[in-house]
Amino acid sequence: MLRTALRNVLAHKARLMMTALAVLLGVAFVAGTLIFSDTVGEAVKNASAKNLKDVAVSVQATNDDPEAPDAGKADKDGKRATALDDRLADRIRALPGVASVRSDVTGKATLAGTNGQPVGNGWQNRAVNYQPGKDGKDSRYPLAAGRGPANGKEMALAESTAKAAGYRIGDTVRFATDGPVLTKKLVGTVATDDPQVTAGGSLALFDTATAQRLYLHPGQFDELVVSATPGTDQQALTAKVRELLPKGRALATSGSELAAEQAKMIAQQNSALSKTLLTFAGIALFVGVFIIANAFTMLISQRSREIALLRAVGAARRQVVRSVLAEAALLGLISSVIGFALGAGIAVGLRAVLDANGAGFPDGPVVISPSTVLAALAVGVVVTVLAAWLPSRKAARIAPVEALSSVEAPPAPRSLVVRNAIGAVVTGAGVAVMLYVSTLKSGDDLPIAMAGSMLTLTGVIILAPLLSRPVVSLAGLVTTRLFGIGGKLAKENALRNPRRTAATASALMIGLTMITGMTVVGHSAQVAMDKMAANGLTADYKIETSTFTGLDPELSKKVAKIPGVEAAVPFRGTGIGSGGGFGYLRGTDVPQLGKVAQLTFTHGSLDAVRGDSIAVSQTWAKQRGWHAGEVIPAEFTDKKKAKLKIAAVYADNETLGDAFADMSLVAPHAERAKDETLLVKAAGGGSEAVAGEIRHALGDSPLLKIQSRDDLRKEAAGQIDTVVNMVYGLLGMAVVIAVVGVVNTLAMSVFERTREIGMLRAIGLARSGIKQMVRLESVVISLFGAVLGMGLGVFLAWAGGSLVGSSFPTYAMVLPWGRLGLFLLIALVVGVLAALWPARRAARLNMLQAIGAQ
Repeated sequence: MLRTALRNVLAHKARLMMTALAVLLGVAFVAGTLIFSDTVGEAVKNASAKNLKDVAVSVQATNDDPEAPDAGKADKDGKRATALDDRLADRIRALPGVASVRSDVTGKATLAGTNGQPVGNGWQNRAVNYQPGKDGKDSRYPLAAGRGPANGKEMALAESTAKAAGYRIGDTVRFATDGPVLTKKLVGTVATDDPQVTAGGSLALFDTATAQRLYLHPGQFDELVVSATPGTDQQALTAKVRELLPKGRALATSGSELAAEQAKMIAQQNSALSKTLLTFAGIALFVGVFIIANAFTMLISQRSREIALLRAVGAARRQVVRSVLAEAALLGLISSVIGFALGAGIAVGLRAVLDANGAGFPDGPVVISPSTVLAALAVGVVVTVLAAWLPSRKAARIAPVEALSSVEAPPAPRSLVVRNAIGAVVTGAGVAVMLYVSTLKSGDDLPIAMAGSMLTLTGVIILAPLLSRPVVSLAGLVTTRLFGIGGKLAKENALRNPRRTAATASALMIGLTMITGMTVVGHSAQVAMDKMAANGLTADYKIETSTFTGLDPELSKKVAKIPGVEAAVPFRGTGIGSGGGFGYLRGTDVPQLGKVAQLTFTHGSLDAVRGDSIAVSQTWAKQRGWHAGEVIPAEFTDKKKAKLKIAAVYADNETLGDAFADMSLVAPHAERAKDETLLVKAAGGGSEAVAGEIRHALGDSPLLKIQSRDDLRKEAAGQIDTVVNMVYGLLGMAVVIAVVGVVNTLAMSVFERTREIGMLRAIGLARSGIKQMVRLESVVISLFGAVLGMGLGVFLAWAGGSLVGSSFPTYAMVLPWGRLGLFLLIALVVGVLAALWPARRAARLNMLQAIGAQ
C-alpha cells in the first residue's frame, strides 16, 4: 500500500501540484516568520551584548528619595540635576578591580537638515558626550571620518545622521535641544550600532563640557559606566559601588543583570511580533486545509474504481486509509521542504523591506535553528495529513460493487442534514456571543470578541453547502440571462456538489471576512479620529514640539504679533485629584479661548471661569457627581491643595479634555514652566504663507511641529492606514492560497467531467462555449465566497465596533462602499483568472477521446 501511495503521488503530479502549492505557501509563511524572528532577535541580542561588552557596573541617576532634589528631572530652566558627579566618579575609579569609569551625558537634539526639515523621529534623536581616550578617540563611537568635537563650537554626528541630513564635514549644523536654534561646526562622523539610531533616530555628539551645559549642570552626569580588570567578580564590585552611592539618588546594576534584562526585553518584543505573524500564518494554513481536503476528496472520487479493485483483491479499510494518509504525508513533506526554502527567502526579504521603511535592524547573519526546521516541516506534514483524514475515511468506506458501478456517488442526504443542524447550532452560538459583544465597551473584552468571531466563522463554514444553493442560484439567474446556455451550465455545475463548491468558496470567504472586517473597522476609526481631531477645534494651527518638551511661554506673544493672526492661545496642564477621581486640568488664556475652540456650555459660561474657578466636562462632572456652583477640594500633582469652584460645565470637547481654568491657576502647579501646545487662529483661515511666517517668527526651530487641521486629520488617519495596509499584506497570502484552491477545484472538475464535456462538444457547443462555461463557474464560486465573506465581515465589524468605540468616543460604523465594491471586483477578477488554465484545458479536450473516457 505504501508503494501504491508513492505511485499515486507520481501518477497525479499535475493534479497535486496546486494542492502542494497551498501547503508550500502556508509553510513558507510559518518558516519565514520563525527565521525572521530568530534572525532579528539574535542580531539585536548581539548588538546589545556588544554595547555591554566592557560594562561591569552601570550607575544611573534616580529619584527614589522623596526628600531629595529633583534628581534626574528637569529644573524650571529645563536642565536636570543628578547626584552623579566628578567626585563620585573618582571615588568609584579608586575601588580595587576598577579598570576605568566612563562618565556619560545623554539628551535629545533635533537637527534641521540642509533642506530645513527635521531629521529623525523625535524621541529617538539622541545626543551624547564624546569622550576621547589617550589616543584622542572614543572607543564607543569609532570615527568614520574627521575627528571628535574638542570645544563648544564643534560637534560630530553619526554617519547615517549626517547622510540623512545632507551635511558634510566642515558644514554648519543647525539643531535645537529644548530652546532656541543652535549652530555648531561639523568636525567628524562616527559609526554606531545603537538600536535607536539604526531604527530611524539621529545621534549628535558634543564635548563633555558642552553636553553638560546643554542638558545638566557643570560636573554632573546621567550614567557612570564601570569597566573591571580581568578576573574581577562583577557582583562583588557592584556591591562595593553601591556602598558609595547616595541613598535614593543613584542605582548600580551589574553588567550581567543588564544583559539579562535586555535579553528578556528583546525576547518579549520578538514574541509579540512573532505571535502576530504566526497568527496570520495560521490563517493561511487554515485556508489551505479546505483546499487539501477538497483535492483529496476529488482525487479519491476519481480513483474510486481503483480503490474498489484494491478492496476486491483483499485490501483492508485500514490499509486504504493508511495509503491515502501516506500519500498526504509524502505530499506534505515535499511541499514543506520547498516551502521552508521559500520561507528563508521571505525572512530575508521581510527584513530588507522593514529596514527600507526605517526599522533599522542591526546587521547579522540569517539564523536557522533546528527547532525552526522541525517546526516548519512538522506543521506542513501534520496539516496535510489532518486535512486528508476525512477523505481517507471516505475512501475506506467505498464498497467494491458500488464503486465499480458508478463514477461518483452524491453525498448522503442524511450527512448534509446532520451537517446543517450542527452548523446552525454553531452559527447561532457565535451570533449570540457577538450580539453580547456589541453591548460591551472595554477593549479588555477583545478575547471574547475573537472567540465569538471564530465561532461564527466556523458555523458559516459548516453551513456553506446549504447557503450555496440560494446564492449560486441567484447568481445563476444573472449568468443565464447574460450568457445563455453557458451561464446555465455553470450554475448547474456549481450546484452539482454543494460540499465541493462550499469548500472552494470557504477558502476565499475566510480571507475576505477578515479583510472586510478590518477595512470596515479601520475606515470607521479613521472617520472617528477625523471627528475627534476637529471636535471643538476652530483654530487653524496647532503648534507643539516633536519631542513634547514644551514651548517657551514667550512664543505665544511672538505669534500673536504676526500679521494675519487673530489669536494665539497657549495650553499648559497639571494633574488634579478630587472626589476620589483623577483628571487633567488645562490652563489657558480663557478670554481668548473662544477664538480657537468651539464651546457648548450646559451650565455657566466662559466669563465665569476666572481666579480659583474651573470649568469641567460633562462626562467628568457626571462621574464625580458635581454641579455648577459647587466648591470642591482638590489636590494638584505637586501635592498642593486648594478649594476650587465649578463655574461652568461644558459638553465633552477633545481639545479641552477633563477641565480647564485660567493659566494663572494652573501654571504654579505645572511640572515645567513651559506651554504644552499653542493654538493659533488666522484671519483668512490659514495658508502656507501664514504657516511660514509662524515658523520664521519662532526661529525656524526643527523642534517645532506646526500642523493645520488637515494635517491633524491625515496624521490620525495615517496611523490606522498603516495597520490596515499591514493586515492587507499579511492576509494577502491567505487570498493567494484561496485562488490556488479555485484553480485546483476547477482543474480537477474538468478532469472529472471529461466525458460530459465531450458530449457537449458533440452536440454542438463550441470551444469558446466550453471556456465560457468553466469561467462562469469559477466566477459564480468566487462571488459566492466574496458575498459570504464580505457579509460576515461587516457583521463582525459591527458587533466588535463597540470595543473600538471605548478608545474613540465619536466611533460609529461607516461602510467604505468604494473599498467593498473593489473587493467584489477583485473576486470577479479572481474568478476569471483562476479559470484561465482549466478553461483552456477543457476546450482542448479531444471530442471522441473525451466521450470514450472512463
